[in-house]
Amino acid sequence: MKPTLLLAIPLGKAFEQNFTDRYEVSADMTPRSGVEVLVTIGAIGADGTFMDGFPDLKLISCFGSGYESVDLTAAKARGIKVTNTVGANAATVADLAVGLLLASMRHVVYGDQQIRAGHWRGKNMAKVLFTPSVTGRKIGIIGLGAIGRKIGERMAAFETEVGYFNRSKKDDVNWQYFSTPLELAEWADVLIIAHRADETNRHMINAAMMKALGPEGHIVNISRGSAIDEDALIAALQDGTIAGAGLDVFEDEPNVRPEFLTLPNVVLTPHIGGGTREAFAAMSATVVANVYAMGDGKPLPNEVI
Repeated sequence: MKPTLLLAIPLGKAFEQNFTDRYEVSADMTPRSGVEVLVTIGAIGADGTFMDGFPDLKLISCFGSGYESVDLTAAKARGIKVTNTVGANAATVADLAVGLLLASMRHVVYGDQQIRAGHWRGKNMAKVLFTPSVTGRKIGIIGLGAIGRKIGERMAAFETEVGYFNRSKKDDVNWQYFSTPLELAEWADVLIIAHRADETNRHMINAAMMKALGPEGHIVNISRGSAIDEDALIAALQDGTIAGAGLDVFEDEPNVRPEFLTLPNVVLTPHIGGGTREAFAAMSATVVANVYAMGDGKPLPNEVI
């Protein structure tokens, strides 16, 4: 009898077909024996109680780079490996980060709304005609992993200055390094959040960071909603502490704070950063490689623990 591969999220028949020669593929989350692999996402994850319900579990494979809701300590104690697909969607997510920044700084949504309403540029033409240019801005990136690097490369092509905060300085880039997020915010015109968010850095982007960024500053978040103190962000957008924001992620997804829906200086997308055909194919291939490596007793290509 084949062991079971459990899907915590629907990923389509084509994805499932990658495993049917070795596994029974199931979406039934009822605790039981025989389940060796769990495919999930970082926001869903798995805690120790969940793992105890599946005594034969050997691998938790996260579809995406995040694994913030997987209890790594519990997994390690039970001998369960954890993998992700870091880097597989980096280019796609970076593309959206740049798009959100352009939309926020150049008031793309506002312009679209004015045309659809028959107002051309609207009553306040200065809002769309005298925005600051992206070219020449100081772009601060928080987190210089695979996605952060791709964002930096794209922003450098816009003839910007790029700086970053990371847990450690990277010797293979020539962008300016800042030892704290606050120092980066004090320097930057734009903050793009690209670090791996978890409870250790929850609300890293707080009121002090927004004040340091300043009234012409913009924030883009394609990391996780927990990275930003949403109360502080809403207040900063309302009172002009910062100029605008582009958000692809939210703290209580899929529930979005109602204040965001009425603010004219925020651009919202429904967590679609990695949502392209190319990224899905790359992430799928990475999950397949990890699952097959585990089954064959080989080193896991994307092992977290």
